[in-house]
Amino acid sequence: MERNALQKLIDWDSNKRKKPLIVWGARQVGKTYLVLELFAKAYYKDNYIYADCKKEDEIREFCSQTANAEKIMEYISLRKGKRINENTLLIFDEVQECPNIISSLKYFCQDFREIPVIATGSMVRIKLQRETHKRGSRDKDKFLFPVGKINQMTIYPMTFDEFLMNSNEMLYNTIKKAYENKQPLDKQVHELAMEQVYRYLLVGGMPEAVEAYIDDNNLLDAREILKALYDNYLSDMELYQASQEAVLRSRTLFQNIYRELNKESKNFSPGLIEEKGKTRDFATSIQWLTMAHVVNQSFQLKEHITMPLMPDNESNFRLFLGDIGMFSHQSGINAASFISSERENTLSGIFFENFVANELTAKGHKLFYWRGKASSELEFIIESDNKLYPIDVKKGRGTLNSLEKFSNHNKFEFAIKVSKNNYGYNPEQKLLTIPFYFIPFVAKDLADGTMAI
Repeated sequence: MERNALQKLIDWDSNKRKKPLIVWGARQVGKTYLVLELFAKAYYKDNYIYADCKKEDEIREFCSQTANAEKIMEYISLRKGKRINENTLLIFDEVQECPNIISSLKYFCQDFREIPVIATGSMVRIKLQRETHKRGSRDKDKFLFPVGKINQMTIYPMTFDEFLMNSNEMLYNTIKKAYENKQPLDKQVHELAMEQVYRYLLVGGMPEAVEAYIDDNNLLDAREILKALYDNYLSDMELYQASQEAVLRSRTLFQNIYRELNKESKNFSPGLIEEKGKTRDFATSIQWLTMAHVVNQSFQLKEHITMPLMPDNESNFRLFLGDIGMFSHQSGINAASFISSERENTLSGIFFENFVANELTAKGHKLFYWRGKASSELEFIIESDNKLYPIDVKKGRGTLNSLEKFSNHNKFEFAIKVSKNNYGYNPEQKLLTIPFYFIPFVAKDLADGTMAI
């Protein structure tokens, strides 16, 4: 399947000043497939070496004893029977099983800059943090992160444009062209595109679930895979956390994201999860879930906003699940609701908010929302090219009361309303209306500083 991140790997590889690359990301989001199948096999053909630190015990044990890049290359070269030079791509997968490889990247950068090296794996940051903060360790024994000696990129579940690119390329091209030309789609095509949005809300972006849906057009198989992945995420929490209390809190927090958002304020409320609970009780769990890229955190802004965007109060925030398919699974809503004629009445607005949150995160945006007085709020505030863009997510038509109140305190380039309505711009209100299927392209333009009407 095609992934947008492939271009980032190509750009990294063509950079003469590239450093060893770490690919971050949650479990099962397609990191290995991207690096090995899409990139290495296509652009290095037979001239790459792949080392799986989880399965290849000898390599893992050797690398855990030394950070010397020369020794590591010599050992792997002999073990794999292949000479390593500047034309050889060296891939270390599942490096959470051998954090010492991350240390060695400093020396690959210093001494063998010409060798292209990629390290990838899930829960890497979690394992590194624990290595860094080991109790009783002498300073010289503690893990040191290779600051300034690496390049980094993060892989997320497949975004809606990637989902469509792989499931209906012709419709994807039609939507992309309409966005680039700033034109609404014909009514029938618009409805067809919205149908795909609803299916994406149900399937989500986990590659295995998407592939099952595309191969057999079978939503039930995709949902079964989602359930298994969801359970695997819960199991991971036991493998990578220090205490049983932290495991239980992280699981409970993860399992209650839908419930937290499905209340009036949507802000994180610890008392909803644990009687007399306080936000600080969940601080470690929140950090764990966000570092593992399982959950995305959005911080509250109030009244007058200054740039760069900073939280007014870090105790006021919202949490979104990193994959909209898992969010739909967690909600417990019957899968038929997403494809029935009654779906617009059945699905609440938080499905669309979680969807937009993930699209923005995948394009590199930090998440913020705005709350004014008298319950006025805007779901997202984006800073791009030193300009503000408030984003209002509406399941239906909605009103503009919150935008009017926001404008009393803040100057903005123009507002963006994301809804099921077709494309349009109102210059008097400085309001750009985009359908949900345009949000991946809008998120990219905002990230690149190229947003225009």
